[in-house]
Amino acid sequence: MIRFHLTRAGNNVLGKYFATPILVSILLSACSGPVAPTPFPTTSAKPARSTNKEAEPELSHTAVPTISPTPNPYSGLTIADLRSRSYGAGWIQFESEQRVSSRFSRYLFEYPSDGVATHGFLNLPRGEGPFPMVLVLHGYIDPEEYETLTYTARYADSLAAEGFLVLHPNYRNYPPSESGPNFFRVGYAVDVLNLIALIEKQAGIPGPLEYADPQSIGLFGHSMGGGIALRVIASQAPVQAAVLYGSMNADEHLNFEKIFEWSEGERGLFELNTPAQTLASISPFYYLNDIQAAISIHHGEDDKLVPPAWSDDLCQRLTALGKIVECFSYPGEPHTFIGFGSIELIERAVAFYQEHLGPP
Repeated sequence: MIRFHLTRAGNNVLGKYFATPILVSILLSACSGPVAPTPFPTTSAKPARSTNKEAEPELSHTAVPTISPTPNPYSGLTIADLRSRSYGAGWIQFESEQRVSSRFSRYLFEYPSDGVATHGFLNLPRGEGPFPMVLVLHGYIDPEEYETLTYTARYADSLAAEGFLVLHPNYRNYPPSESGPNFFRVGYAVDVLNLIALIEKQAGIPGPLEYADPQSIGLFGHSMGGGIALRVIASQAPVQAAVLYGSMNADEHLNFEKIFEWSEGERGLFELNTPAQTLASISPFYYLNDIQAAISIHHGEDDKLVPPAWSDDLCQRLTALGKIVECFSYPGEPHTFIGFGSIELIERAVAFYQEHLGPP
């Protein structure tokens, strides 16, 4: 695991990228022998014209069947699709204020994400603002066991106590949010992209977002949430800074190999059976060069779920591409930090956001 802190990457190239899929064009040709034309029938005499119109047979019209094109199961899933579409229909609805501490209050909220009612909570700091914003993105939890104030609420609370306005979406399929399509977990990224667009639309309007700064948006993604953050910034969302903590890979093939393993074969077959070229168009890995956000990478060296080598590799690739990136490893910490590393993680995240989003 890399044990150094990079402030801005250099221009050196640290090895080749994974092999990109190769587009193979297959030319098909077929030939057949000539077919003799069928002759018209001939007779020696013309038939008499019928004067009885009722006796004339009706012409038979054979209906031409309508052939519906086979729907593309990958439509809307590619990075290009996410970049080209629009977001932010509807409005964020907030419930009444819940005072949590002398430093911030909490609001539950609901918003539409492509017609899916999606829930979450917002932590609003005390003061007049403007407040830089951070979206905290939780990792995988069994939806049947999920609660809105899940384990990542402690990170959201810590950031709010430092003066950041924090939004924590549940995503679709996590109660009380409604269910929605989610191949490759793209649906989760769409929920985040819709939320960002709504934040931009409602910033400055009386309510919890009245003093939000729409020009200063950061992401904090743990595990699956880190993978979602990678897709969001690869989609060129207006995000200035992203913290990736024990993050999933930017390469979806590697991710779903792990998911297939973790689920004992119950999840991931659809994704693993995706044609290579299509898979490349869906994976953020092949769009790293387009990322504009500053990135801060954090990984526990004792992580037994998500390989620390994945963060090492991402750090090296972003460095080689000349991106703004810093990388930290945490000896003795597992996938979700439990020791002093958790405090150090927040301290480093706060300093990173202050540098790239501006002070609260």
